[in-house]
Amino acid sequence: MEIREATDDDVDAIRSIAQRSLNSTYTDFLEAETIDDAIEQWYGDSFTDELAADHSLVLVIERDGEVVGFSQNDLIGQRYDTGRILWLHIDPDHRGGGTGVRLLVRTREKLLEEGADNIQCLVLEDNEGGNAFYRGHGFERAGQREVEIGDETFTENVYVEGEIGDEGWGAVDELEVDGQTVYVSFGEAARGAKSPFYGAYETEDREELYAWFCGNCDSLDNTMDTMGRIECNVCGNRRKATRWDSSYL
Repeated sequence: MEIREATDDDVDAIRSIAQRSLNSTYTDFLEAETIDDAIEQWYGDSFTDELAADHSLVLVIERDGEVVGFSQNDLIGQRYDTGRILWLHIDPDHRGGGTGVRLLVRTREKLLEEGADNIQCLVLEDNEGGNAFYRGHGFERAGQREVEIGDETFTENVYVEGEIGDEGWGAVDELEVDGQTVYVSFGEAARGAKSPFYGAYETEDREELYAWFCGNCDSLDNTMDTMGRIECNVCGNRRKATRWDSSYL
């Protein structure tokens, strides 16, 4: 699984994912015509200009070479020090398995790298699933604002990061991997050659590390040596040694 910045070549995929996502999740409170207006308003001909804008950031997440989700973000404020996650959409056929959480984690990291000091997430008030997603991954509602979609006005909830404890920002998701339930901490990543490895635990409180979850092939089948090198036995993804390896002397 790869997460990267979007290019003009991704516009059609982004538009399609947004259409499918809105039609699968938002029809309880958005009319079909309103959804069509939203797609044209946000992902029409002018969307390529947004990709090129200095303080705009659009990331896509790929699985097996196919774009399966995206996040649409910007940096605002006098010093562009507030990063906003405006939309995060995952194709309905690819939801689950931590796909949305991985995109959220990388989006947050990228906004911080671009100079943000704080992160906001925006989600329509009536989108129960979206609100639960942010609440479940360390964000707290801080206020509301109005947003126009077509000819209508809707209320968005504004979320900010809650207080991060000593254990750090976990962004934990419960996953079924190789027939067993584990809690994967997507906020706890070790850089790999193909994709990060994430800490996996047997309990949600993350008391003791159980294994490393390969972000490239979603497997727990890997080995770690005394130097901290991790290698996935399924796809060959690997993390280099975390301290000096005397065998190279």
